[in-house]
Amino acid sequence: MKDFILRILNFLTNDIWRITEDEVTKKRFSLYTVIKTAYLTADHFTKDRIVDRASALTYSSLLAVVPILAILFAIARGFGFENLIESQLIQFSSGVNYDTKEIMGFVDNYLKEAKSGVFLGVGLIMLLWSVVNLTSNIENTFNRIWQVKKPRSMYRKITDYFSMFLLLPIVLVLSGTISIFVSTQLKGMAEYIILAPFYKFLITSIPFVFTWLMFTALYIFMPNTKVKFKSAFIAGVLAGSVFQIFQYIYISGQLWVTKYNAIYGSFAAIPLFLLWLQMSWTICLLGVELAYASQNVHSYNFENDTRKISRRYRDFISILILSLIAKRFEKNETPYTAEKLSEAHHIPITLTNQVLYHLQDLELIHEVMTDEKSEEITYQPSIDINQLTLAFLVERIDTYGSENFKIDHDQTFAEEWKTLINLKEEYYRNADKILLKDL
Repeated sequence: MKDFILRILNFLTNDIWRITEDEVTKKRFSLYTVIKTAYLTADHFTKDRIVDRASALTYSSLLAVVPILAILFAIARGFGFENLIESQLIQFSSGVNYDTKEIMGFVDNYLKEAKSGVFLGVGLIMLLWSVVNLTSNIENTFNRIWQVKKPRSMYRKITDYFSMFLLLPIVLVLSGTISIFVSTQLKGMAEYIILAPFYKFLITSIPFVFTWLMFTALYIFMPNTKVKFKSAFIAGVLAGSVFQIFQYIYISGQLWVTKYNAIYGSFAAIPLFLLWLQMSWTICLLGVELAYASQNVHSYNFENDTRKISRRYRDFISILILSLIAKRFEKNETPYTAEKLSEAHHIPITLTNQVLYHLQDLELIHEVMTDEKSEEITYQPSIDINQLTLAFLVERIDTYGSENFKIDHDQTFAEEWKTLINLKEEYYRNADKILLKDL
């Protein structure tokens, strides 16, 4: 049994990642893809410390929940559907309970301080800061999971985030309108024996559908990178279903409420609300991990080899990537993205990103946005490609970083240091005339 378990673990962590599509049947490869996606999601869930990140977002959400609801209700009042928004939020937040009433009271007090719908002075600044801070924290968390190094600019944050808040009331109203319409139709269809069960199923599935769409939109919109709809939708359906099941357990869990009331008294709503926020963010971030794993699973082939990559092979990948970028630049072709480099030349996406980030640190390449619509990040050389020699690259790699240590290489270890320097200089001299674009 022990040997069997060890073989299974070795297969999941090593062997399965070395199987290519042409080595097995399509059905078996699809099965392996599902297994790898599940394993990658679970592995990254642990390594990315998702529970800790969910705790941080819980704290940010607690600070921003009243200002965000105040913005939603201010917009809703302007369009005249405040009551519908309130009913939708109450339904979404597990029914009318103590913490929901308290939050609605806070929102009303917040709005009463407004004059002509405009929050003045410090109140307006704090409101905007709370909203931008929460959404920035969400974006940064999503970007870390997606291994995106560059966040949105402040201008894009403000425009994108507040566009989202303008659309959110419309989505809530649409959800409520459809629910009311289907409920009305269901009452009229009760006498039809055949269609009534179908309508009942339809109305019970509406919360699931809207939750799926909400999570899918969040997974596509929030990361500052291109997320495929298929990956986001798969993650949205699974995370949304788990969230709805958790909502049902949370509403039905009267035992929790009884225990917390006995311990905390009137303060019982606080830990219950925190528990709801913590679990909701954990489920949401689990979906982000699933979306990332689903989209990038094939790029993680040979993952163990990437972690144990030799210095020689890493230098080879650096030479290869910089050479490819220089050739594209010389031919005036569309620059490479990290994804295109990875897919076209079978380089694991993790290793591709590592090398690209390192080449940026070496100031040999820089990011450019070639297409504003697609918002794809591409890479171009930072220096003249007619001066970009193999020796230039290798010397930059060798000398990058700190050498300010208290080791006496001037006298005590002068011979060792001089031997190394002479060896490197000889190597650079031989590679000084080899242009990367000509390789």
